[in-house]
This record gives sequence, structure tokens and C-alpha cells, in this order.
Amino acid sequence: EFFAWGLLTTPMLTVLHQTFPQHTFLMNGLIHGVKGLLSFLSAPLIGALSDVWGRKSFLLLTVFFTCAPIPLMKISPWWYFAVISMSGVFAVTFSVIFAYVADITQEHERSTAYGLVSATFAASLVTSPAIGAYLSVAYGDTVVVILATAIALLDICFILVAVPESLPEKMRPASWGAPISWEQADPFASLRKVGQDSTVLLICITVFLSYLPEAGQYSSFFLYLRQVIRFTPETVAAFIAVVGILSILAQTLVLGILMRSIGNKNTILLGLGFQILQLAWYGFGSQPWMMWAAGAVAAMSSITFPAISAIVSRNADPDQQGVVQGMITGIRGLCNGLGPALYGFVFYLFHVELSEMDPAESPEKGSAIIPGPPFLFGACSVLLSLLVALFIPEHNAPNLRPGSYKKHNNGAQSHLHSSQGGPCEGKEPLLEDSSILQVRNWANRELTLALRNRKWS
Repeated sequence: EFFAWGLLTTPMLTVLHQTFPQHTFLMNGLIHGVKGLLSFLSAPLIGALSDVWGRKSFLLLTVFFTCAPIPLMKISPWWYFAVISMSGVFAVTFSVIFAYVADITQEHERSTAYGLVSATFAASLVTSPAIGAYLSVAYGDTVVVILATAIALLDICFILVAVPESLPEKMRPASWGAPISWEQADPFASLRKVGQDSTVLLICITVFLSYLPEAGQYSSFFLYLRQVIRFTPETVAAFIAVVGILSILAQTLVLGILMRSIGNKNTILLGLGFQILQLAWYGFGSQPWMMWAAGAVAAMSSITFPAISAIVSRNADPDQQGVVQGMITGIRGLCNGLGPALYGFVFYLFHVELSEMDPAESPEKGSAIIPGPPFLFGACSVLLSLLVALFIPEHNAPNLRPGSYKKHNNGAQSHLHSSQGGPCEGKEPLLEDSSILQVRNWANRELTLALRNRKWS
């Protein structure tokens, strides 16, 4: 999925400038903003449905609709950008993927597994922008769009043929006949539940403040390199490849070492520190070498979200992985809506516009005191995120649930919640902050399972 979109990096910049010659940054932010807001609204629903109906069907659905706009780039640019905005309803692949990973891994494996999954995002961008830029120059943008469409179709066929279902029938609450909890699927209900658990509240605030500038950066940074720093298309592709390789190393080797040596919380804090340095460097940097140096720091900052996902999944119930990951992805979706719009608006306020696509014809921009104002706003936001993350508990309490519970407690926990929930059910914390809660919940589930077995016998 991301390789297909990476091929379109250079053609997309050209089409964007041709379609919106005035206020390119602003329109780019609005397009990605609408997509992100729709993703925020749909992520909890898709996560909750995948908990009941299985992951594979929703993985197929999200990939299909995320890649649906690709062939429209050459057919109709206006329809292309319109469908990109609307595809946000299903552009929540990471939510399903992280729930999938939680289904098939043990708790001590998840930080590494999430790092591998996040690293595939970087790996897909190592070569695809360079390949797309070369093909665009040699054969034209049409060939690039056709190739990207073919790869998207190959991705869909791969899911259909090779990807197994991670949530077997016996592990679902009541298979396809189970009623869907629309309260869990309501994104605003998820936000309201955030305040019921102090740990979830701190994590969500951390995610929001750190991912808000990251989402804005993703939507506009390549345009920024072309216009302000005056990178050529080939240099942009090389920059993406180098940062991608470094991100792979950071999210695989470095992340595992840090999680074992300094712990989950300190890994999050370290990643946020690197992100502050990276954004400040982007904001004040006016020379190409500064962008390359900041890109190396950006690769280290990529360890933050896998570490956050690991701390969330380790403390969530097995049948709630999709809901919890959907809630975190929903926060990211909200940032995907607000971040690009914020960056586009700040660029617009400071009169940074995409006047020429050829960097050789662009006027010098190096004389500005602050070449990248939005990045400095982002650095301040991440600094606040770091201060909030300091209060996230370390979660050192041992997990007292037996190892066989995840594999063999076939759904009694969902029946327990639905039949014996009581009026205080909505007040249960989403994450277990202490061993007392873990013992109580485990005892309740074991008692319910014993009663069910006695009834069956």
C-alpha cells in the first residue's frame, strides 16, 4: 500500500501544483485535513467490527479504499483529490494491522512486532519515490500511475490469497451473530472514555500533541523541500530513501535494545526528545545539509509510536485490542485532519507559496529568519507532549493473567461484560493500572468460565 503511494510522490507534487496553482500549501492541507477527520470518525467503528467479524475482511476493505484514488490521478485530478478526501473513511489500515499483531503475538513480543510493522512503512519509502521520480522523467507520469495501480491490485490479491485470519471463529465474542456495541464505535464516546482512565488520558494527550505536527509534516514536507530548500526531485527521492533506511534500523534494532535496557516509558520520552530536535532543526534550517542532518534525527524519533502501541496493547484485554488500537488510531486520525490544515494555514499566514516547481527558477528563500514556521509550532507541541508523557506510569506490575488465557478463553470475557456488566461497567478503566485490577478481572473471568463449564457439563 505505501509502496504504491510512494511511487506517486513526484507526480502528486506536479498534479497538486497544476490543479491548485494558487495557495498550494493551503489546499494540500485542506485535502489531507478532510481525509484525516473522516479517518478519526471511522477508526473506532472499524476496530470494533474487526473484534467481532475478524481482521482479514477489514484489512482488505481498508487497503482497497485507501488505494482507490490512485488511477484517478490521470483520469481526473479533481476527482482524484475528492476521492482522496473521502477515502479517509477507510484509511485506517494501521488500526487493523496493530490489532492483527496483538492477536498473534505474546505481550513480550509486541514492542518488537510493532517496530517491525512501523518499519515496513519506512521500508516501502526507501526505493519507491526514487523509482517513481525516474520513471516519471523517463516515461511520463502515466506509466507511474499504471504501475502504482498494478501494485495496489497485487496487494489486494495478496491479502485474499496469502494472509490468514488472525482472529479464529472460537476467539470472537459470538461470531457473526454478536451485536455490535455502537457506543464503542462512536469516536466521541471513545474520547469521553479517555477521561475515565488516567493512563489512557495521558497516552492520548501524548499521542495528540506529538502526532499533530508529524501529520502536518507528512502532508507538506516534500513540497517544503522543493520550494524553500530547493531540492530537485532526485534529491527528494534520495532524502526519503536515506531517512527510510535509518528509520528501519531505528524501529527494529534500536527500538528492541531501548525497550530492554531503559524500559517502555523512557523509550517514549527519548523518541519525543528526538522529535523536538528534528522539528526545531527543520524550522531554523535553511541549507540542504541541515535537512539531511535533521532527517537522521527524524529517523530516531520514529520509535515513539511503536513504543506507545506496545504499552497500550500490553495492558488491554485480548477482546478489546481492536477497540483500543482503534481509539489510538482515531486520535491519530484527528491529527491527520488538524495537522495538515494547521500547517497549510501557517504556511499561508507566512506567505510561503509554491510559486515554481523548478527549483532552478525559484527565488532564494534562505534569507528568511525562520524558513519553516510550522515546524517551530510543532516543536512546541511536542515539548508539551514530552511534559505530559513524564506522568505516564511505568506499568511494572507483573501480568497475573495466565498465559493460556489469551489462547483458550474463547469469549467468556465478552459474555461476562454483556450479561453481568451492571451499571458501573462504563466506569471500568480501559487499561489496567495496577495488579489489583488485574487480579480482580482475572478472577471474574475464571469464575465465569467455571460456571459456564459446569452448566455445559
